[in-house]
Amino acid sequence: MAQPLPVEDHLIRMQRDLKRALGRDQAKVRWSMVIDQARCVGCHACAIACVAENKLPPGVVYRLVLEEEVGDYPHVGRRFLPRPCQQCQNPPCTKVCPVTATYKNPQGVVVVDYNRCIGCRYCLVACPYGARTSDFGEWYTRGTAELDGKLVGQKAAAQGYEAAPAAEYSKTWPARGSGSPQGNARKCHFCLHRLAVGLLPACVSTCIGRATFFGDRNDPAGLVHELLGSPRLRRLKESLGTQPAVYYLA
Repeated sequence: MAQPLPVEDHLIRMQRDLKRALGRDQAKVRWSMVIDQARCVGCHACAIACVAENKLPPGVVYRLVLEEEVGDYPHVGRRFLPRPCQQCQNPPCTKVCPVTATYKNPQGVVVVDYNRCIGCRYCLVACPYGARTSDFGEWYTRGTAELDGKLVGQKAAAQGYEAAPAAEYSKTWPARGSGSPQGNARKCHFCLHRLAVGLLPACVSTCIGRATFFGDRNDPAGLVHELLGSPRLRRLKESLGTQPAVYYLA
């Protein structure tokens, strides 16, 4: 008796889509993300992966997962909404920056030039999605006690990891505590440093429910382009005219 073929993991297809997109004219590529709320289990793996990948300090959040209780007692459940930067195609944040430190790159991703940012936080106020946070130079290990001969404490263990330079935007930033991105506005950037070397964003790779999809929405053969035709598709606060590049399957 014939056996059905196994279904291909979406990650394999997205990796293939990514390779194809990187080989295309980059001026025609438009990176987009689709999040299926029916698949999201609220595990926060994406949020943790984002912190680890981008060396995010306390108070800096790129991949928030909002939770909502639905139904009437005792028949209640929970609904989850991962909320990265929406990568607006008409972004309010870029219009208020007094030093043009935040702008859209050629592929439609809203980025921050840490060397230009003056930390005024106008963009934080302008963002209608609350997707930007400010790096105030906090440490997870601040105040941790030191014990001789033990792998604990600020110097012996955790600070060594925290002080490691971030790899954001494929640049070499100074060790934490000695310059940018400390003092700057920070936000999700679709892990551009990973895309540059052919890797999917960290949140996509670590999603255990395969709820997050990523790719070039202009690629007619791509998974993201296919998902954009779903009748379940929606975007957050569409009435504002921000035209997000992050879509949701409700």
